[in-house]
Amino acid sequence: MIELEVLERVARGEDNRTEFKENWEIRPEQLAREIVSFANMYGGHILIGVSDSGDIVGVSEDREEWLMDTVIRRYVHPSIFINYETQTVQNKKIVIIGVPMGAAKPYVLKQDEREDVYIRFGNICKRATREQQQRLFESGGLLSVEKLPIHGASLDVLEGRRVRQYFCDKLGFDNEWKKGKEDLMMLHSFLIEREDKSLSCSYFACALFAKKPGLWLPQARVRLTVFPGNDKDYDTSMDEILDMPFIELKEDNETGYSERSLADEAQRLLQPHISRDVLDAEVSMSRRRQWDYPPGAIRELIINAYAHRDWTRQNTVEVTVYSDRMEIISPGALPNGITVEKIKAGERTPRNNKIINIFRDYGLMESQGMGIRRKVIPLMREENGCEPIFEAAEDYFKVVLPKRKHHSSPD
Repeated sequence: MIELEVLERVARGEDNRTEFKENWEIRPEQLAREIVSFANMYGGHILIGVSDSGDIVGVSEDREEWLMDTVIRRYVHPSIFINYETQTVQNKKIVIIGVPMGAAKPYVLKQDEREDVYIRFGNICKRATREQQQRLFESGGLLSVEKLPIHGASLDVLEGRRVRQYFCDKLGFDNEWKKGKEDLMMLHSFLIEREDKSLSCSYFACALFAKKPGLWLPQARVRLTVFPGNDKDYDTSMDEILDMPFIELKEDNETGYSERSLADEAQRLLQPHISRDVLDAEVSMSRRRQWDYPPGAIRELIINAYAHRDWTRQNTVEVTVYSDRMEIISPGALPNGITVEKIKAGERTPRNNKIINIFRDYGLMESQGMGIRRKVIPLMREENGCEPIFEAAEDYFKVVLPKRKHHSSPD
């Protein structure tokens, strides 16, 4: 880091990526806490020799060996490699400790026979809540939230015909189903045995196969909203919560009953608000359906938003239509290390492997997992003359589809 970069960072003050320490007169566990909080979030820098007010005061000694042997080895777990460098700024020496975003989250502060998890918010570090720790365990690959049991949600919560169709028709487990469906569902994590030996549905089984998933897992719902203008308003053309299993139910031979997948039902409800019948003069004045957004792109994005969402968050997937655009929001930050650029390039780091595998069994997702690169972006270019807009935040991932500009035609 050159002097100009240091001065620019100091001028911005302490934030979620920067911490100032005036000197080395700091307890090792305090410095370890700062390192842990940065590693659990997005990384950052600790500047030793800078006051809280941003004055360059400098330090007179290097303490790299103390930092590695006492601070990190004794108080930080798992161990993390940091970058230690010195820089002369305004003729004074400061130390810059670079902490990378950790790849083995959560990192903990080991102290007094305890292990505390800290995260960085703004210019402070704070102890992580239970839900925040779950996200860190998940991002570090130590916890699969989609496979957690839902207390009180027994086998009866699931739609039996829908589950049977999956195991028998999609996976070919007819014999195993007849011998013992509960054992089969436990092997595939649909049912989880709790400490009291009772069986509970897992998150993904409830979301994909329950009769009313939202009763047990509120975040399994999908909200559809249509606003007449370009901004959110109290006046809506539609505001509906879909509380239904995501997986379709094929026509039953005995009853003839069938049910759409959630993605298809969402598209059916949105259709009157984002499409219209027009006369096609080139085909004997017949009528055709004209869409404001490519139907294939909409379906792909709803499926992706559901498949890759963060299940530790209570928010629902949101599909919102404005007069000039459509927005699809998936709760939760992108999985560890993934960026918008990597998504557009076809990079794949799945968060919910079980859901993704089931979606692939039903043909809802392609095996390569590059629906945005191969389907959404090309469809928007071809039919709307533009690309989707991607926005990655700390608590959601949003895709914006600009509305297609139609040429008026006589009716």
